[in-house]
Amino acid sequence: MPQPARRIASGIVLLSAVATASFLLIRDSVPASSTRIYYIAADEVEWDYAPSGMNQVSGQPFGELENTWVGRSAERVGRVYRKALYFEYTDSTFTTRKPRAPEWEHLGYLGPLIRATVGDTIRVVFRNNAAFPTGVHPHGVIYDKDSEGALYADGTSGADKADDGVPPGGTHTYVWPVPERAGPTPHETSSIVWMYHGHTVESRDVHAGLMGPMIITRRGAARANGTPTDVDRELVVAFAEIDENSSWYIEHNVETYASPAARALITFDFADPFFLSNLLPTINGFLYGHTPGLTMRMGERVRWYAFATTGFELHAPHWHGQTAVLNHMRTDAFGLLTMEMVVADMVPDNPGRWLFHCHVGPHNDAGMQALFTVTR
Repeated sequence: MPQPARRIASGIVLLSAVATASFLLIRDSVPASSTRIYYIAADEVEWDYAPSGMNQVSGQPFGELENTWVGRSAERVGRVYRKALYFEYTDSTFTTRKPRAPEWEHLGYLGPLIRATVGDTIRVVFRNNAAFPTGVHPHGVIYDKDSEGALYADGTSGADKADDGVPPGGTHTYVWPVPERAGPTPHETSSIVWMYHGHTVESRDVHAGLMGPMIITRRGAARANGTPTDVDRELVVAFAEIDENSSWYIEHNVETYASPAARALITFDFADPFFLSNLLPTINGFLYGHTPGLTMRMGERVRWYAFATTGFELHAPHWHGQTAVLNHMRTDAFGLLTMEMVVADMVPDNPGRWLFHCHVGPHNDAGMQALFTVTR
């Protein structure tokens, strides 16, 4: 073989060897797909929207304004309502609740975090301990008709309808593969947020409290536990205007926490004072600075996952003292529409205790405020 041809052939062999080694390295660095199993129940609880009994943002006792929403009387429910919330359990016997890790205490009324990496399969074993038929409907992921968790005239029957509304005391297993289209696109962050929620009678299920977050990380960008490798701290915040008037438990709550006579006040008139007193603009189910655990350290790579829920919602979340990057733009405020889901990355550089609130005036006045802490 002439010398130039020999050199070309040798080069091709070398390039082929390098390409093969690179492929093997990439292949070995990508975790194998797995099935992630969650045992989740809908349980009834008595939920306190402001458990300290005072305004944590102002540091003052509740006044006339706050008591529009949190004051209890013969014609006001106050700050405690019965709700149905999602809780995680340790196994399919549903006898032992799985403790919520301290770094996730800020989730508040939200259900447990469901986490997966692109290529995984999510398996949710669901037990309905609530007083009404309900289920679990996911956003973003793939599902067959027996795992959709939504009741409507979809032309199915039999086993394909069992997921639509699990009866009280019943159990159903939902299976959700996580394809590429459920994960972040190339221009997005390494992980994104979706929601899951009750969808048998959607408005009543969600306002009763059945809502939770699901984080999906790009394949090859996750640790073994599914967390994104380029993030140190994750926070999930739901700017949730909870309409207790639409909850399954409105009659119970009025009779228990107001008075039996107040049942006559129940209305769906948006301008009615009683209706407005049961329309609670919360951050993770808390009012007036009661959302716990929003903590981080200076210099940490903090990822905020934010979403709105199913009401007539328009929010303008605003961080005091810090900035974040959202949609490739640096900002300290952003917009959220009904059921919108966004991701923002922050590297806190300003220590202190800071306000995080909705800049929509009526929401801020009614308690859509939290406090977050940056330590050195």
